[in-house]
Amino acid sequence: MTAKEVLKLLKQNGWYICETKGSHYQLKHFKIRGKITIPFHGGDLRAGTLNSILKQAGLK
Repeated sequence: MTAKEVLKLLKQNGWYICETKGSHYQLKHFKIRGKITIPFHGGDLRAGTLNSILKQAGLK
């Protein structure tokens, strides 16, 4: 799954981009505390990175 696909999935679930730093997007949610960072380096995200992002978002 690419970073672009993950970003689309998170936006559909109420996450929004709060800031960007270089090639990393940070997202926030109105009800869930904390931030999620998504690296945009091209290609698919590694399995561990993808699992971590989905767990933080409450989607896994």
